[in-house]
Amino acid sequence: MTQQLPDVEPDLDTSATNNPIAMEAPALFDLGAVVATPPALRLIGQHGASITQLLNWHQTGQRWNEMDPDDCTANWRAVFDKDARVLTSFNLGTVEAPAVVWIITEWNREVTTVLLPSCY
Repeated sequence: MTQQLPDVEPDLDTSATNNPIAMEAPALFDLGAVVATPPALRLIGQHGASITQLLNWHQTGQRWNEMDPDDCTANWRAVFDKDARVLTSFNLGTVEAPAVVWIITEWNREVTTVLLPSCY
């Protein structure tokens, strides 16, 4: 038995700003297994951040331009050479009161770890 679906008005606006698929950057590398330390999870929660969003920014390189230029360059080299780890640093706090979380994907892309710098 089939069911008649209601008529739907087509969405004629195909601009990138209204197209969620067009707005997503492609993944630059595999994350592998994702693990996180309890202190990192606590800090992310305390600042109302989304671990899913942080992992997405890490994997797509969307926020690398906010890091030290040498670290940004190292990440791009790691993506293309595939022989080095990728490290993204996120400050969830302010300049005056930083709350930094690192996300590190190992060189072999088998595991990604979310941690605080003090846990490294």
